[in-house]
Amino acid sequence: MRTLILGGVKSGKSALAEQLAISQGKPVVYIATATAGDGEMAARIAHHRARRPSSWGLIEAPIYLADAIRDAMQEGSLVLVDCLTLWLTNLLISDSKELFEQQRQALLEMLSDLDGDVIFVSNETNMGITPLGELTRRYCDEAGLLHQALAALCDRVVLTVAGLPHCLKGRLELA
Repeated sequence: MRTLILGGVKSGKSALAEQLAISQGKPVVYIATATAGDGEMAARIAHHRARRPSSWGLIEAPIYLADAIRDAMQEGSLVLVDCLTLWLTNLLISDSKELFEQQRQALLEMLSDLDGDVIFVSNETNMGITPLGELTRRYCDEAGLLHQALAALCDRVVLTVAGLPHCLKGRLELA
């Protein structure tokens, strides 16, 4: 089962993804894409770490996400990726213009052939005004395009608002 969970900042999307992963009763590998560039981000990462079960595996993959998912996928395991928009940011601010396209394509191709369970968490950023600044507009455009491509490949898509999940595609069943 391929699941995409979207939502705004502090909408409850990560907590929902973790609850969904736990409910599956499978070994979980958590793929973190964040990097602690400052104290506030380090605190956010620590909060996420403290909330996760200690039995979960961890792979840090700020750039090479498709490779990390492939490495994490084991017989009967579930992979939880948090979060795609941080990964997207890491790619967009890299010095290599080709890296973004290569890694985006690698993720989509890998997902097409994936045999296993994966949950993606991502920020939905495109429900407001068009932002100022070229990089910010590109980020919003690329996030929207990535979400569309992933939604087409996923079995389930959930939008989380105010801690409440809204199924856009498929069914959400928590055991």
